[in-house]
Amino acid sequence: MRLSLSPQHAEAILGAMRDVAETGSDLTDHDRVCLVAAGRWMLGLPQVDIQTLPSYTPGALALALTGSGLGEEATRLLAVMPFVDGVLDKKKIARVEEHARALGVREGYLDELTQVLHDDATDALAHMVRDNMESILGKPFSGDVMAWMLPYRGAGADPILAGRFRALTAKPEGSFGRAFINFYTRNGYGVPGETSALNARFCLPHDSSHIFAGYDTTPRGELLVSTFTAGMHPRHPLSAQILPVIFSWHLGIKINDVAKSATGALDPAEFWHAWERGQSMKIDIFGPDWDFWNWVDRPLEELRQTYLAQ
Repeated sequence: MRLSLSPQHAEAILGAMRDVAETGSDLTDHDRVCLVAAGRWMLGLPQVDIQTLPSYTPGALALALTGSGLGEEATRLLAVMPFVDGVLDKKKIARVEEHARALGVREGYLDELTQVLHDDATDALAHMVRDNMESILGKPFSGDVMAWMLPYRGAGADPILAGRFRALTAKPEGSFGRAFINFYTRNGYGVPGETSALNARFCLPHDSSHIFAGYDTTPRGELLVSTFTAGMHPRHPLSAQILPVIFSWHLGIKINDVAKSATGALDPAEFWHAWERGQSMKIDIFGPDWDFWNWVDRPLEELRQTYLAQ
C-alpha cells in the first residue's frame, strides 16, 4: 500500500534518511538524488530542497512520528540509505539500528543488518535466501535452493510443459503471452520444462514483472524489477527482495549462482519510482491466486492500464 501521511511526517522521515546518509560523511551526489526521488515517489513531496531539508536524529524522528503508526514504514526507507553509494558502511548501518530502536521497530531484515554490522555476511545472506523462498512459496522452505530453482535438469525435463510455452509464439502480437515468449527468445532463456530453465513458480511471476514494469535484464533492470516486486508483494519486502538485489547487483556480493552479481547498479532516482510503481499495482502476481495462463490471450497494454498506475 502507498503511504498516506502528512507533509510534517514526510519531512521527518526524509530528514531521518538524510541523517543516516550523513553519518560519518557529507552527502554525496547519489544521496541527494536519492533523497529527492524518495521524497517525490514514496513520501508525496513534489519538491525537496536539499539545502533546507532538516536532519532528524533518532530521538527527533521518534517524537515526530509519535502515534502515527509509521515506524515500520519509515525504518524500511531508512534501511536503504547505508548502501546508496555502493559500499557497506557500518556507521550508517548502526545509525539505522539506532532509529529502529528509537521507533520500537524490530523486523527480520534488521537482524540481517546486525549480522552484516558484526561481519557475519554469510548468515545475513542465508537469512535473505530463506525469506526470499518463503516469499515465493508462501511458507517456510527447507532444502536445496539450487535444486529447487533448477528442477528441469536431467530426468526433471518436461517437454510437454516446454511445448506449451513455446506454443505462445502463435499468440497474436501485442498479447501478454506473445510478449512473454518474445522476452524469453530475446534473452536466450530456456522456458520452464527445458533443462536450463528456472522453476516456473519463480520465473513466471518474476519475468512477468519485467514485462509489466518494462525493466530489462541488465543488473540495473534486475535490481529495479525486484524493487517493483517488493512494492507489489508484501511478504518480507526488504529481506526477500530489496536487500538481496542491493547486495547482488550494487555491492557485488554473490548470493548464489542464479542471482549472480555486479556493482553500481542502483539507480538512485528510479529505485524509488520502481518501489512506488509496485505499490500501485492492483494485483499481486506473486500471490497464490495469480495464474499465468489466465492472462496469455489478453492485450499487454490493456493489462498494464488495468493493473499498473503509470
